[in-house]
Order: sequence, then C-alpha cells, then structure tokens
Amino acid sequence: MKILITGANGLLGQKLVKLLLDKGEDELIATARGVNRLPFPEADYTYDQMDITDRDQVLRVIETYQPEVIVHTAAMTNVDQCELEKEACWDQNVNAVNYLIEASTRNNCFLLHLSTDFIFDGEEGPYDEKAKPNPVSYYGESKLAAEKLLQNSTIQYAIARTVLVYGIAHDMSRSNIILWVKKSLEEGKEIKVVDDQLRSPTLAEDLAMGCYLIAKKKAPGVFNICGKDLLNPYEMAIKTASFFHLDTSTMQRADASSFTQTAKRPPRTGLLIEKARTVLGYEPHSFDEGIAVVAEQIKA
Repeated sequence: MKILITGANGLLGQKLVKLLLDKGEDELIATARGVNRLPFPEADYTYDQMDITDRDQVLRVIETYQPEVIVHTAAMTNVDQCELEKEACWDQNVNAVNYLIEASTRNNCFLLHLSTDFIFDGEEGPYDEKAKPNPVSYYGESKLAAEKLLQNSTIQYAIARTVLVYGIAHDMSRSNIILWVKKSLEEGKEIKVVDDQLRSPTLAEDLAMGCYLIAKKKAPGVFNICGKDLLNPYEMAIKTASFFHLDTSTMQRADASSFTQTAKRPPRTGLLIEKARTVLGYEPHSFDEGIAVVAEQIKA
C-alpha cells in the first residue's frame, strides 16, 4: 500500500514514519512544510515538501504520488495560539482539510484525519464516538469544522480523535507533561499542576499504532484513539515524580481558575476506546507504562 503522511516532521508524524519503516510493508511518502527533519537518513522512503495551506501544492503532491491512503497529522494544535491567530488556525485546521478532500476526490484516496477531545465541552466526559460535540475554544471549533467537512464529503475517510499526546521525537521544541515535571522537580522549581481537569493521556507510539490499524484496514468512520487511563494532570505529575524518584515538595495542586489562559479548556474530557479495541484490535499502554517508554527514550 502507498501511504502519504502530512506533518511528518511533528511528533506523531515521526512516530508513524518509524512504525511504517519498521513494518516494511508499505511504500511511504513523508511530507511536511520545510526541509526533512526526520532522523532516518538511510531509510527507504520518499520525502517531499508540502504546505497544507497551499491548495495548488497539495493538489500537485497528491497527484504526483497517487497514495491509496493519506494520514493527515499536520495542524495548528496550540490552543491559546489558535485563539489569538484565528485566521492562521482556520487556514491550517479547516481550509487544509478542504484541499485534502479535493485531492482525495480526484485521486480516489482514503483520508485519515486527526481530531481531538477539544471538540467537546467537557461537561459529561469521557465520551464515545457518538457523543454530541460542543467546543469551548476556537481550536475546538476549527477541528469540529474539519470533521464536518469530511462527514459531508463523498470520499472514503476516517477520523481519529485523540487526547493529550505525549512522547519524545527528534528535533522537537515542544515539551510534554512528563518532561516538564521531571525537569522542573530535578531543578527544584516550584510548580502548580491542575487537579480539576480530566484527560486520557496518549503515548505518541500508541496513537501512531491506532492510525496504522485504521489505514491498513481503511476502516471508515470515527475512532477514539487515546490512552486507557482517565487522569488529571496532578495525578500524571505524581506518577511521573514517583517513577523518577523525585521530591514533590515543590509541587502544588491547583484548580484551573488559578491559571490565566487565553483559551477556555473543557474540564472533563477523556475518550472511550471500546470501538477501537473491538474493530481495530487497538490496545494502548497505561500511563505508567508510557512513562517507562519515555524514560527509555530519554536514556537513548
């Protein structure tokens, strides 16, 4: 099968590329805006630059490679940045999906789109795939709008909704809760960690595997692809500190109202994964197991 990935330089993109290269079963086209930053110089894959906000470029690249499956990981995911830069957010999260739908229509591609728990208001989580969306941020609005574009299209598609992705990738500038807690406590910094927001933290390798299972089966519809645990960030921080044997005396629990953030966050999300388990055979790591995976990668 020929698979094209957007956003290949990002965290999920890198994990997907590695997974597909390790499997060695598929012809892989990795795309991203800018130069190739993937740490696989000798591997058997093709890299091409593709800016998802450039319609002509999207249509040209998809036409050139004719993939059977497109896995669309590229997006603007910084929630506060989306609130401040709405035009750029819409361009990357909605218009880009329109271009990919057009390209998929022309070239008969199966399009797998990554979405988020932030399409929900967080009042009644955790949510299954049939729950009614009601976003409370512009980021959530943009991701829901993209889902609707797919649902109203005539192409073959799947939507993989995920939650709070963590992991380590090559040349990454963004941190995650494990790295942040570990570094802060090692340096003796005083930190506040939210205890009134619930999430299903997702190891990047698990999300990549979920995307792989959907792509190989061309399984249509919506799938929740996330971790199996429902935790608040303070619980995640305690687990991280415990794993690395760190002193937690400088760590305080706090509620979300004590933080000043541009965009509103849904209080209680989390996603139920029974459908992914049944249809795809998806089985993610626990958060404790995920910390161990990240710890091994830190050593490496």
